[in-house]
Amino acid sequence: MKRILLAACLMAMARPVLAQELYVNTEPASNMATGSLGIRVENQGYFKPSYKNRSTIEAMYGVSRHLMVHGSVYMSDYYNSSQHFEGGSVYAKYRFLSIDTVQRHLRGAFFAKLASINNPIVNREITLEGDNSGAQGGVVFTQLLHKLALSGSASYLRAFNNSGNYEISTHRVRNAAAYTLSGGYLLLPRNYRDYKQVNLNLYCELLGKINPGHSESYLDVAPALQLIFNSTCRLDFSYRTPIYNEMQRNTKNMYLIRLEYNFFNL
Repeated sequence: MKRILLAACLMAMARPVLAQELYVNTEPASNMATGSLGIRVENQGYFKPSYKNRSTIEAMYGVSRHLMVHGSVYMSDYYNSSQHFEGGSVYAKYRFLSIDTVQRHLRGAFFAKLASINNPIVNREITLEGDNSGAQGGVVFTQLLHKLALSGSASYLRAFNNSGNYEISTHRVRNAAAYTLSGGYLLLPRNYRDYKQVNLNLYCELLGKINPGHSESYLDVAPALQLIFNSTCRLDFSYRTPIYNEMQRNTKNMYLIRLEYNFFNL
């Protein structure tokens, strides 16, 4: 199964068909349009050893052609028998590079994220999406080559003590490095007529993380399907599974479902 998913991802990143940069598991270097607002409602979870899930509500705003910001809140039953509010995070992305030619462009952006979370610290992976308080900073580049879109990022994460008196013990991980590679292409429509046509996009993303000094790392493959309606509403489906895993974490073998709606020219 893992070989099939990996093969599908490699095809998605290599096949020269029309692609978009609306990746499901990562953010591209491109920004939202200035003055636009996006609202996301997301659920992700796993089924073994028992079913657990997390819900996220996220708001995104295009401040300018160079800057966009996000704010998210999280709720899950990962660390409790019932759903509870976990905390929130803020994210900002500044685009510093834009090179445009006919049917292609290159974007580069810096990004940063801060999170405050009130869960116990039990896993070895640092994640700022409901598990850890901390900070993240990195860089992302996205290349559009006619019909193919590729994106890659690298970042550093620093964990803080979680709120609610959950402190990081001496043997726990405080620092991590993350990296991603994403690609995708447009399956439908084959011939573009107007913005009201439904788009069906196929994506593949490779998601990796390393805990320096602890000999812990993983690399996941995450294929995804995306439907876009009326150029304003998108529905995402993704499932990530390890290519290899040497880290205790929640994120292995996890599904993701997301609904997003965008308001333009506010």
